[in-house]
Amino acid sequence: MRALVASGSLSQLKRPDFSSNRAALERFFAPSADAARWLAPGAPWNEALDELASAPTYGLDPADYDVAWLRAEFDSIAKGDDGIERRARAEVALTVSLFRLLSDLHFGRVDPKRAGFAFKTEHTPLDLPALVQSAIDSHDVHAAIVSVEPTFPLYKRLKEALAQARTMAAEPLSPVPALPKNVRKIAPGDSYDGVGPIAERLRLVGDLPASAPNPTDSRYDGPLVEAVRAYQERHGLKPDGILGAGTLAELSVPFSQRVRQLELSMERLRWLPGFAPGAVIAVNIPSFRLWAFENGREDDAAALTMRVIVGAAAHTRETPVFIGEMRYLEFSPYWNVPPSIQRKETLPALRRDPGYWKREDLEAVPVRGGAPITSLDATTLDGIASGALRVRQRPGPDNALGGVKFVLPNTMNIYLHGTPAQQLFAENRRAFSHGCIRLEDPPALAAFVLSDRPEWTRERIAAAMSAGKMTTTKLTRPIPVVLFYTTAIVDAKNRALFTDDIYGYDAKLEAALAAR
Repeated sequence: MRALVASGSLSQLKRPDFSSNRAALERFFAPSADAARWLAPGAPWNEALDELASAPTYGLDPADYDVAWLRAEFDSIAKGDDGIERRARAEVALTVSLFRLLSDLHFGRVDPKRAGFAFKTEHTPLDLPALVQSAIDSHDVHAAIVSVEPTFPLYKRLKEALAQARTMAAEPLSPVPALPKNVRKIAPGDSYDGVGPIAERLRLVGDLPASAPNPTDSRYDGPLVEAVRAYQERHGLKPDGILGAGTLAELSVPFSQRVRQLELSMERLRWLPGFAPGAVIAVNIPSFRLWAFENGREDDAAALTMRVIVGAAAHTRETPVFIGEMRYLEFSPYWNVPPSIQRKETLPALRRDPGYWKREDLEAVPVRGGAPITSLDATTLDGIASGALRVRQRPGPDNALGGVKFVLPNTMNIYLHGTPAQQLFAENRRAFSHGCIRLEDPPALAAFVLSDRPEWTRERIAAAMSAGKMTTTKLTRPIPVVLFYTTAIVDAKNRALFTDDIYGYDAKLEAALAAR
């Protein structure tokens, strides 16, 4: 075994190179380098193989842990084909596979940066040799495995939803028929041959109650309409109960694809650090939604949730995925126009229409310091064009940031803020911004982050937001803000919610996993 560990490779494994685990293996086998661990009398090797085989339970692939080959090896050894080289190889291989499973469950299988995420992962390190030795000594491999899983309530709910989705994927279902020729949608009361298959699907996923009667004809009405609305709401569609092309396309998505979305979501949750007890704010970009937890480590339900607007699906406008810390608020803020917007949008608008300056309540500030310039003339335009002047919008009811800006200092100039364009929150797909997060209910979030300061009443927050003069308020302590991305989540009501992959990150994660 000492020689096998030193080699750092086993050709029989799917991924032969295990050199990254060599130091941990040396410590695991160090007490007596050639003594059996898994093949010692009564050792739980069979349970260990069962746990590796249950990798799909955790959204993982058992082929990554060489379960079939290991099972054949240990079965042969148990039947007497137990040469010393075979026994040593089996001992090392099973330990490598368990190390890999434990590491994958705790840290994730790929570096988040390879999947487009700007996370700096800060996990509690694992003592793999101690974990595996404890599993052998206690004859409880399962306990060791579940001990390294993420502790977030959302992860547990995703794991449960994954098991349900696998069951659904095994069910034979009738296909959803296409719309009749020259028919663009099916409204409540219309006839449609697909009511039976749709009822079958919606009953399976729980949107149509089990007590609801089966459709007896092709009429689309009754409880089925309400079930479609519930389904639409869970899938980011307008919950109007109308069967249009978008709703029928979602209804036709195979459950195997939902399984994969859940698996990828669980992978991403493994990248998150273990948060200390206390408030956490999370924004899931493709869900266009924010959740604020009083205790992000343990709370199962958010104290506050609201709709948000995120960056448009374009390279320069996408909201980045990262973890920041909210440190202070700016009430009645200035909007400092970012250089790229100033160059590409503001300057051309001013040249086309000088009245834009007054309508938008703009002023210019010298980059090297000096008094604001409140009038627009050729010299001002030249200064803006050269970059010597920086354009900003004064505080007020039409300010692009609304009445409050939530600052989490970062090099990407991303923050959360209000907006005067409240009508946009009625849209289902809310990817309209240049990257920052626009909030549906900024006063509510301000009250949440200032809840430990009783002097900040709702009335005082409202007054500060409408004061027309900027003031800055520091938080008592920084609040972690997670700008996240996952196309499948499970809410506190145990409803599985699925969204479009608006930035293509699921595809990037698939590519990163395949390239390991």
